[in-house]
Amino acid sequence: MRHQRTPQSARSADHHALGRAVLEARARRGISQEELGFRSRLHRNYVGAIERGEINPTFRTLLSLTAGLALPLLELIQLYERQAAEAGR
Repeated sequence: MRHQRTPQSARSADHHALGRAVLEARARRGISQEELGFRSRLHRNYVGAIERGEINPTFRTLLSLTAGLALPLLELIQLYERQAAEAGR
């Protein structure tokens, strides 16, 4: 199994922060979910589910996303941390 779906009421704030980080990185590059999916070898619907915080992606999926976004994993983690801090306010 590549991911774990969680009910909407049980979605983690961490998943939402990660999703916002992926969305921000994708938007900065001016690419669509479909293009990111192609570059990452993930389905565009899967990319959308990550961005909405609906799923808990695996480490391998995060590596695929960062390859598709052409950014280091550390940068995605930093975006996530900023998003999580902003959501906590």
